[in-house]
Amino acid sequence: MAKQKLVARARTQYTDYLVKEPMELMDFLANQMPQASRTKLKSFLSKQIVFVDSVITTQYNFPLKPGMRVQISREKGKREFHNRLLKIVYEDAYIIVVEKMQGLLSVNTDRQKERTAFHILTEYVQRSGKQHKIYIVHRLDRDTSGLMMFAKDEKTQYTLRDNWHNIVTDRRYVAVVNGDMEKDSGTVESWLTDRTLYVYSSPTDDGGAKSITHYRTIKRANGYSLIELNLETGRKNQIRVHMQDLGHPIIGDGRYGLEDVNPIGRLALHAFKLCFYHPVTGELMRFETPYPSAFKNLFITR
Repeated sequence: MAKQKLVARARTQYTDYLVKEPMELMDFLANQMPQASRTKLKSFLSKQIVFVDSVITTQYNFPLKPGMRVQISREKGKREFHNRLLKIVYEDAYIIVVEKMQGLLSVNTDRQKERTAFHILTEYVQRSGKQHKIYIVHRLDRDTSGLMMFAKDEKTQYTLRDNWHNIVTDRRYVAVVNGDMEKDSGTVESWLTDRTLYVYSSPTDDGGAKSITHYRTIKRANGYSLIELNLETGRKNQIRVHMQDLGHPIIGDGRYGLEDVNPIGRLALHAFKLCFYHPVTGELMRFETPYPSAFKNLFITR
């Protein structure tokens, strides 16, 4: 009974509809809410409060298939959230999934005290009451953009942290690296040692943390390679160091790469995919963001 109450609490912020036959999203919404005008239904999409299988969907002609679940948020419109460096992708009573832009710290460090994703979200949830809090689960580097998850209570935070490798089923990045990758796919394995300001890599066990990165080359053009990365371990600066190990540092990476190779004015690393089992409901949640357009533009044939 207690478990059922927790699951119900996670779902109270959404109205759920089960798709029973193939149709486009707008037609489905019109069938479910015949009293609503098309203008009203379009506003649901533009306000990003419609989810298809837990993913925000704004495409009015998105093709639905039987078995999919369409959700409409009841809460998001009540607490409008606008921030140029942070976008809420999903929220319920236990977790918040966000897309962080490059340049924003996830949380404060001992050396850096400034506005962070953590502070911004704390202010947001406290509009509903000062007792509401945000809890850190994992981090992205300041200059890395992409998907992150925060917990909304301490128990959920511990559940996620203590069971991270069992709960998270897929976590992928996309990066642009310097030069043409020699292989279409491969794995980098090394031992990483964090010396605070710099992470050192060793091909043999020197007491560091064993780190494994799988990669797949998507495209090569104009002296760059677009690659997709899948982390088997999640160490500090792991992707950046492993790309340096391969001799193909990420563009815009002044620490582990070439300072003068920065054609888009940022580190070309983006966490585009995050899939996990909900820590309370057990449902498989899938989130994916498009590759940054600045990455794609580097591969346009001139």
